[in-house]
Amino acid sequence: MLNWFSNALLKSKIQNDPYYRFQSLAEIRIAADLGIQIDVNQASVDDWLRLPGLSIHQAKTLTQLSEFGVQFLCIEDVAAAIGVSLQRMKPLEPVMKFCYYDPESLQQIQRVNLNTATVNELLQIPNIRSVLARAIVRNRQVQGNYKNLVDLQQRLSLPSSAIAELMHYLRF
Repeated sequence: MLNWFSNALLKSKIQNDPYYRFQSLAEIRIAADLGIQIDVNQASVDDWLRLPGLSIHQAKTLTQLSEFGVQFLCIEDVAAAIGVSLQRMKPLEPVMKFCYYDPESLQQIQRVNLNTATVNELLQIPNIRSVLARAIVRNRQVQGNYKNLVDLQQRLSLPSSAIAELMHYLRF
């Protein structure tokens, strides 16, 4: 009875906590059975860190490569990108989803790096007007790079509705 209860508790935790870090290959199999997948071409550092054995450095490398347009088409691509053996990555494959995104597609959102964007680049983002674009750049020049959306919201006193509209267009 206790084993069933702890299994049910673990499954619930894996299913309901998007930041849960898998502790073993058995948990990877449970996650795969629950339909949990990480889209490798849109994964954040936090997504990559869910996988056991991946370091923060490897997670950042994979995320940066994706942001710069590198498409991972298979598990071999991911292993090569971080310099590990295919045998090490293969057990993690059940929770990896390999989708192709056409960078020329109108459906694809081109995210703007808030820490390097010019006023003109920011004006290309829906719902950013010139006053906000100038405030973003001016604040960045005075106080340094933005850490994340929360930092942006706090520094510019933006309403949560503005952050909700912008979050899909920004990266840091």
